[in-house]
Amino acid sequence: MSNDFKIVAKTFFGFEPLLADELLKLGAKKIEIGVRNVSFFGDIGFLYKANLSLRTAIRILKPIKTFQINDEKDLYSSVFNFNWEDYLSIDNSFSIESVLNTDFFSHSLFVSQRVKDGIVDRFRKLFGKRPDVDLEDPDIKINIHLSQNNLTISLDASGKPLNQRGYRSQTNIAPINEVLAAGIVILSNWDCESDLLDPMCGSGTFLIEAAMYATNYPANIKRNSFLFQNWNDWDSDLFEMIKTSVLNKVKPFDHKIIGYDKAPSAILKCKQNIINAGFEDVIEVCENDFFNTKKTNDQFLHLLFNPPYGERLKIDIESFYKQIGDTLKSNYTNSNAWFITSSLEALKYVGLRPSRKIKLFNGKLESRLAKYEIYSGSKKTHKQSKQ
Repeated sequence: MSNDFKIVAKTFFGFEPLLADELLKLGAKKIEIGVRNVSFFGDIGFLYKANLSLRTAIRILKPIKTFQINDEKDLYSSVFNFNWEDYLSIDNSFSIESVLNTDFFSHSLFVSQRVKDGIVDRFRKLFGKRPDVDLEDPDIKINIHLSQNNLTISLDASGKPLNQRGYRSQTNIAPINEVLAAGIVILSNWDCESDLLDPMCGSGTFLIEAAMYATNYPANIKRNSFLFQNWNDWDSDLFEMIKTSVLNKVKPFDHKIIGYDKAPSAILKCKQNIINAGFEDVIEVCENDFFNTKKTNDQFLHLLFNPPYGERLKIDIESFYKQIGDTLKSNYTNSNAWFITSSLEALKYVGLRPSRKIKLFNGKLESRLAKYEIYSGSKKTHKQSKQ
């Protein structure tokens, strides 16, 4: 008899197909793409493996019950009558996160409060005591999803978002989210058969995510904890076996991953994060102003970066992005350059026509991931040379 159950992985807008592809390669069953999520089936070992390995998942949920509800009374009674003692003990702390897409309730905090009331009232009735709520560091995190009158209760398997990989102890003013960076590495179609350069590397997130991708290194192996370690069915021996299994799939990488930044403080932070991640033998970083650099050989180069948008780091958008375009065109022929920006105006000043533009969100900022193919001579000549 199969021990598989439904699991839901949350992700960013636009990353759903990337996450589905990751899950397929990992061995998930019955994969279905949703909006900012992908559902699939697997057993408890696969849930451990998904948390350890997935690059483009933000968190992983295990749905445990669905109800049909029509009003506040239904909400409370459904929660009160559910067997919470199978998942939660008096000694556990817990928290509740509610996500609403319904006409029945307008405030997620109200729904969370009523769910909390139902849980603690049940424990008081059964045991005369109740578990405590801990919003900061709970033992068990309960996710409530209400879509019209369909209520789904899930256990949060991850806890802290999965972008918190465990390697980034040092950051700069505007660090990119690790899951966003990992997804961009994949979206850029880097085949890991060329050198990769981040010419504005900051604290090194693109570099480290690229190194993990190129070596098939599990994204979240450095994390100290996951909330599934507090569940009743926690199997530490199985978890250690899964960790060993995913680490055995790490492979060598025969090219260079290089980072530049003009700020000495950024380079220091970047180097520390690279050491934390264990990639000091794969990634090279040095203090360099991209606008004063050029390619060091004739080999094809893959560039990937997150330039300032003018949101948190103040710059002259027009001159800065013109310099990006001029530097690429003059000094980086035989390259593909990808960068993300939330300043749609900025792309007008690059002076090069992007061959692709992909809509993404960096936090709440609508952004574009733009690709520039840099080659010598005219586009027509370049096309003919490829035929």
